Amino acid sequence: MSEKVLHSVITENAGEETKKQFSYMEKAEGYVKDLEKELGRKPTACVVTFGCQMNARDSEKLIGILTKIGYEQTESEDADFVIYNTCTVRDNADQRVFGRLGYVSGIKKKKPWMKIALCGCMMQEQGAIEKIQKSYRHVDLIFGTHNIFKFAELICTMFESDRMIIDIWKDTDQIVEDLPIVRKYPFKSGINIMFGCNNFCTYCIVPYVRGRERSRNPKDIIREIEYLAADGVKEIMLLGQNVNSYGRGLPKEDKMSFAELLNEVCKVDGIERVRFMTSHPKDLSDDLIKVIAENEKVARHIHLPLQSGSDEILNKMNRRYTKESYLALVDKIKAQIPDVSLTTDIIVGFPGETDSDVDETIDVVRKAEFDNAFTFIYSKRTGTPAASMEQVPESVSKPNFDRLLKVVQETAKKRASRFTGQTHRVLVEEVNEQDPSLVTGRMSNNTLVHFPADKSLIGEFVDVKLDECHGFYYMGTMIK
Repeated sequence: MSEKVLHSVITENAGEETKKQFSYMEKAEGYVKDLEKELGRKPTACVVTFGCQMNARDSEKLIGILTKIGYEQTESEDADFVIYNTCTVRDNADQRVFGRLGYVSGIKKKKPWMKIALCGCMMQEQGAIEKIQKSYRHVDLIFGTHNIFKFAELICTMFESDRMIIDIWKDTDQIVEDLPIVRKYPFKSGINIMFGCNNFCTYCIVPYVRGRERSRNPKDIIREIEYLAADGVKEIMLLGQNVNSYGRGLPKEDKMSFAELLNEVCKVDGIERVRFMTSHPKDLSDDLIKVIAENEKVARHIHLPLQSGSDEILNKMNRRYTKESYLALVDKIKAQIPDVSLTTDIIVGFPGETDSDVDETIDVVRKAEFDNAFTFIYSKRTGTPAASMEQVPESVSKPNFDRLLKVVQETAKKRASRFTGQTHRVLVEEVNEQDPSLVTGRMSNNTLVHFPADKSLIGEFVDVKLDECHGFYYMGTMIK
């Protein structure tokens, strides 16, 4: 897979904090060179990512800085520097991290120069920090979600100290981008447009670990996208915990809604497709629907988390919409964007949920006809209001989950086949993992397509006739 470093030099628009971090990168590079002499080879670094697209984007920043200061990237945890970028949406995500820490402790005993770092959402929880301090003393560096831009500075501190370095910020109003990034793909990239969340859904830990909503300056976003386009990027994904609320908190002279930002992004030459993730139903505006409908560059895919179809459960979840208003929104979207694909998230077994509540959710699935739904059995998240509510036993939630899933699969299968025989533009992303004579690409609506073609087409848009539907993917033939 091709990889490239982006923003490896200071841009003319860089702020003081960015310049400061580049100076720390120079200093850190000296420490890495000393380690290289000691080892007789280039030191290796491994970043293990848990969680969402925003975590994946953060990991690209970590890898960018590590590459800049002289580490060689590897996917093996038998590296000289291992960084776990953690997620804490569910309790079992924490347990997976503790399991990895136990594994690398054995490696570090054989490699005393090895460094281990933890960052991300889990590190914003005091209980997690206390457990690491007590039971995982082999960890060298801990930092959170708000000060990831200080990574180079923290690496220097780590090299200069023989104690565990902990640097956690409770919150911040700072946004520092313009740092080195290694993109996973040379032809597509994520772009952070905002950080944090103000919604406080009762099952969700995100507002507590990612902080309040902070929007990036629109000029900075457009400038970064222009840079990416000049560097060969053709598809971008605008990222935020709730992109629909973009613009809140911006100064008056820079005020811009998400619909307005999306419209401006589509004007950037070289960018051929624009995606975004994630939308909260209560904030999806008529203006946004209009921008999507009128601009072919915007992907025909909207992820619109439902969570529940029961008004009572939605109220307990603090979702701030109703079954009726959600379905009205779906109807409005489909009326104005007929070729759109809608996907969603649904939780089964939320505290207090009954069989009849699940019936309401199933009713929404049938009426909305989602192209796909990511369904979960509720998992109690310590630190959230829902954790103290009366829990639903698995003997109730599991049968309800199974019957919901059956309906989801039925409606999704019906929706998936509707493009059979049509020709669609597909961005070729990689050689097919199962059959090297095929390549795999993605349609505007996010559906995968496998078809015979040469790997030289990776990163290009091509027209593909969709011959056969196989559930959630198509087999096709390229139109030359």
